Amino acid sequence: MPYGSVAPTALEKPITINTLRRMKADGEKFITVSLYDAPMAAMAQKTGVEVLLVGDSLGMTVLGFDSTVPVTMEQMIYHVEAVRRGNNKSLIMGDMPFMTYGTPTQALENATRIMQAGAHMVKLEGGAWLADTVEMLSERGIPVCAHLGLTPQYVNKLGGFRVQGRDDTQAEAILNDAKLLDQCGADLLVLECVPSELAKRITAAVSMPTIGIGAGRDCDAQVLVINDILGLTEQPPKFSKNFLVEAGDIPGALRKYAADVKSGIFPAEEHTFS
Repeated sequence: MPYGSVAPTALEKPITINTLRRMKADGEKFITVSLYDAPMAAMAQKTGVEVLLVGDSLGMTVLGFDSTVPVTMEQMIYHVEAVRRGNNKSLIMGDMPFMTYGTPTQALENATRIMQAGAHMVKLEGGAWLADTVEMLSERGIPVCAHLGLTPQYVNKLGGFRVQGRDDTQAEAILNDAKLLDQCGADLLVLECVPSELAKRITAAVSMPTIGIGAGRDCDAQVLVINDILGLTEQPPKFSKNFLVEAGDIPGALRKYAADVKSGIFPAEEHTFS
């Protein structure tokens, strides 16, 4: 499908969880961008980006850390507030920083702070051990995006930023974790750096929409960090693409990214893992 036939336009109505569920049911891809400030958030709304992730990736893309581990609640709140001031139509997710959700009670306290800063949903990294936490948050009106596969907060345990789920045992564990978190009330699921066939199986097995990053084109949505979309990353990851080169300006790069996801052009084979 040629670029332009699905060119996105400015969001007219606020995006909700129900919007994303309908899109999954209808087979329509939605767009997610990880960004951190009001001007970019406003531009995302004008270019039709349905979901914004205020990611703890800001530790690396904005603050100069070598991982997401040092990011604090105060830093996350600061950036969630900024993004919310710039955008009142996209659904905004706020990352829960490292070790701010180690217990359900701790998670509830910190998720409340993220939501009160302007997020519509919080994102947590981890599998089955989060089942009670996801259920507690969901019951109390706090939507949750789960995150499986490569979970950057686990970088020291994983021994680096590595593809997850390539062997059968690990793949089944990720699939089972996804099913469990879905049953416990998670509303979205990020799948990062997993083989495309595994992501396809998970997307078909769960009711919640899936958002892929390095997980192939069969997820219900894609997410990229704004720095990668604009070619600002010195050593970009395999799953990313510089859309600014073709588009020529920042709004055009966002529109090109959105259109290529919706039409199935992105991610291409070179952006996926097997």
